[in-house]
Parts: sequence; C-alpha cells; structure tokens
Amino acid sequence: MTTGNDSDSPAAVTARNRPVATVERAVAVLHALADASSDLGTNEIARRTGINTSTVSRLLATLATDELVSRVVGSGQFRLGPRLVELGNAALARVDMRQLCRPHLVALTEATGETATLSLPYEEGTITVDFVQSPSSVRSVAQVGRPSIAHATATGKLFLAYAGTMPAGPLPAYTSRTTTDVAALAAEVDAIRHRGWAQCVGEREDDLNAIAAPVCASGGVLTAVLGLQGPAGRFGPKVMRAAVAVLTAHCAELSSTRR
Repeated sequence: MTTGNDSDSPAAVTARNRPVATVERAVAVLHALADASSDLGTNEIARRTGINTSTVSRLLATLATDELVSRVVGSGQFRLGPRLVELGNAALARVDMRQLCRPHLVALTEATGETATLSLPYEEGTITVDFVQSPSSVRSVAQVGRPSIAHATATGKLFLAYAGTMPAGPLPAYTSRTTTDVAALAAEVDAIRHRGWAQCVGEREDDLNAIAAPVCASGGVLTAVLGLQGPAGRFGPKVMRAAVAVLTAHCAELSSTRR
C-alpha cells in the first residue's frame, strides 16, 4: 500500500519541471532578435526560430505589450524593447552590487567617520542591503532590510528624483522637520535631480541626519544609492555638505563601471 503524497511521485515531479512550450517559443523569439544585426520582420523571425508565422505574430504582440520588444514605425519590423534594459540592469544590481560597493562603503566610513549605507531600488522605493558602521561610540544604527520613506529619508527622496513617482498627499509627519506638503517635496526633488544628491535633516528621526547620491547605469538608470548617516550633533549641515564631494566621487566611480 502506497502512503506517499501523489504530488511527489516521479510523474508529478516531471510534470512540474516540464518546460512551458509558449514560454520557450517567446524566449526563442527574443534570442532571434538579440542575435540579429538588424531589425527583423515576422516572417524572418518565424524562419529563424522554426515557429509558424501566426504564432510568432501573437508572441510579438504579447511581448510588445510590456515593451520586451518594440515595433519599428515605418518598417513594421521588430527589435528588442527598452524593458529588457531595465530587467538586465536589475539583475546585474542584485547579483554583484553588494560586492562591488563594499570597498566604497569602507572607504566612505574611513573618510568621514560616519555610517555608510548601500540601498537598492525595491518596489516603490529603496531598501538597505549593506552598510559599514561608524567606529564612533555614538553613532546611527543602520539596518539591512530597512526600506526608505520617500518623503522623509535622503535615499527615498533621491529615488523620487531618479526613478520614483511622487506620492500623493497628505504625507505623514515623522518629526517636526518632515516635509508633508507635496508641492514643497516636488520642489526639493527637482533640486535633487539637478544637483545630484539628497539630504535629510532630522526628518525620519529627530537625531538622524543623512545624505545620499546615485549610482547609475547607462541611460541614467538608477541601480543603487550610496548614503552617509550620523547623529545630528556630529553630522550637522556643514559637515554633511563637506562630505558630499567624497560621496558623489565614489558614486561616479561606481557608475562608470555600470556603463
């Protein structure tokens, strides 16, 4: 008498691991476009992949919906779409960004004496994935996995400037310094976009100040955010401004490796 779970039988396991034919065909279409030296029409894609023309046409229409492929105006041919660039950058960021940025975090903490953080774009904001703690006995405490707050953190406001969507009001206040007016936040985000760095002065926590700057791939796509944070009594506005140059220099160096 068999007492095992039928869902774990060899037949069930094989069924679960069997490739999905439609997905395989869609991947074949993407490979054909990637391997081509120029744009391709539907018939040529069908010839190269061995998939019938009507199926290729349906696959292209589906892929174009999410900009995985683009139809060229005029010729009606197809090429790889811009969404693939975003997906590729996202994959690269998650595979090697922590390892790539770690020496820069160490150098930033050595240069400033403050806690250096690495955050990555995540959903509608950023999330801390690594940090180097300040050697000082009085210091801010970073946390891996802590998400940014769009209107009340330096990394959050930087994300809005480079990749995010402005939040709708009203905006909650975390301290008396938190920006809660959407128009005021929009003006600040515009300034961040022009100068290339963001700051937060006691806006999420009364005694916590921070600055942040972007690491961008080709086309200005945000791939990471480096930050410095410290207690307000030591990391005040004047000291923060002085640290901007070293922070943005490290971000520029990292950005050059992403292009």
